[in-house]
Amino acid sequence: MNFKCIDDLRNHLLAKFAENVEDMALNIETEICPSDMTGDVTVNCFRFARFLKSNPMEVAKLVAEFLSEHEDIEKVEVLKAFVNLTLTPAALHRDSVAKINQLLATDLVSDEERKKIIVEFSAPNTNKPQHLGHVRNNTLGMSLASLLKRIGHDVIPINLVNDRGIHICKSMTAYRRYGNGITPELAGKKGDHLVGDFYVRYDKELKKEIKELRNSQPDLKDRSDDDLFSETSIGREAQQMLRDWEADDCEVRKLWEMMNSWVLEGFNKTYKRMGIEFENTYLESKTYLLGKDIIEEGLKKAVFVKREDGATIVDLGKKLGEKVVLRSDGTSVYITQDIGTTLKKYDDYRPDRQIWVVGDEQKYHFQVLFEILKKLGYEWARDLHHLAYGMVNLPSGKMKSREGTVVDADDLFDEMTALAKSATLERAGDNIPDDIDERAEIIGMGALKFMLLKFNPKTTIMFNPEESLKFEGDTGPYVQYACARISSILRRADVENKIAGNVDWTLLSSEFEKKLAVRAFQYPSVLKRA
Repeated sequence: MNFKCIDDLRNHLLAKFAENVEDMALNIETEICPSDMTGDVTVNCFRFARFLKSNPMEVAKLVAEFLSEHEDIEKVEVLKAFVNLTLTPAALHRDSVAKINQLLATDLVSDEERKKIIVEFSAPNTNKPQHLGHVRNNTLGMSLASLLKRIGHDVIPINLVNDRGIHICKSMTAYRRYGNGITPELAGKKGDHLVGDFYVRYDKELKKEIKELRNSQPDLKDRSDDDLFSETSIGREAQQMLRDWEADDCEVRKLWEMMNSWVLEGFNKTYKRMGIEFENTYLESKTYLLGKDIIEEGLKKAVFVKREDGATIVDLGKKLGEKVVLRSDGTSVYITQDIGTTLKKYDDYRPDRQIWVVGDEQKYHFQVLFEILKKLGYEWARDLHHLAYGMVNLPSGKMKSREGTVVDADDLFDEMTALAKSATLERAGDNIPDDIDERAEIIGMGALKFMLLKFNPKTTIMFNPEESLKFEGDTGPYVQYACARISSILRRADVENKIAGNVDWTLLSSEFEKKLAVRAFQYPSVLKRA
């Protein structure tokens, strides 16, 4: 989609430089004219002059000469290689807002550009409920998947739930010790919250035992908590539970399945409230053994080597160093199962690209994963991407799951909804709508998502619930308010029969109307760029 004058310009330049440029290479886009300059749109000749094999300044002169004579142009201004254009109101609106179907087109990528893309996000652990950090992850993943799908890609949203390991066994150990048969129904709690309570209880009891150890054995005072983990009875119990789980012990597996089912049911309620759906949810308990056979193949190809202590390693050079892919006892590490899971996802879907939405503390892990897959000879490993994002902090400080100082996602949703309801009631006066609770939920969730998305994903952000719910400025409620006002205008326009087939676009000549038309015109390109 482009302005007619720009299409005419392109044809003019193609004819003039016929020997220098291929038809498909010349792409002329317009940008919004800077506020301190005169014009509606700008043509940046630096962007395409090289395709004409010509000096950008000279190209700008040619562009200005041609467009100065064009019937759609009121004024042309040249600044170095930038050509600022003032379009006639009729031409500007005819080529922008009048072409509503093109503005809202969903096939913005060509057949050659269209890809099948896996977006993996969320990836919670089944030992606790999701918290504010997960909410940022979920929001980024959902937004990325929606954007890619909106412009025409085939998008597959994937979740990989970590439902095994020592951290899961900690919650199980605490439940076996202190649970007394409690269930989510008996406790009146979501299952993920109940299991999270036992994870916090485990950490409390572990710290208590470590303190008693240090008090009774002064020679242990300089050893770290991690170092003393196996010296405690509750630590040894969790380790034994993990061994029993891996040995397929019937009672341990039964407890694990029961508690996992509670958590997964709780997760589904959280996802539903956020509006998130996954095409597939992989469970680490089903994938953690994957990858070992790939390591064996890699040993034969000399991609991996055996170290003196029996561990299998890969040398990734100075930048990434040496990485263990199998311990000396032959057991897997995280990178091993990630290699296997990545290959399984590729075999299941044959995607053109895979994207992981994971916190920036895992940058090194993904650099290693991608480099190993390249070394193994997988061509598609060049199209793997880690969308890293920063932490979310609160005015009260950082969150810690084990200490129970996190902001649970569901509690945050409730708080946002309550704040939105209070703000709505304040504005409603005596005219309280019947659907106030539904409105509060929509406003609260919109405020939360908008606030998490308005920042660059790479940045660590401070989230303030009250600030996010302001009804003015750069907030979700303000955008929703604007949407409501627009809907009201459209309803009245329809009722009063003011929408006509023949529009006189010359009447829309004010500066604000023209700026709005230019903004609307930019929508498809902004979507694609995002």
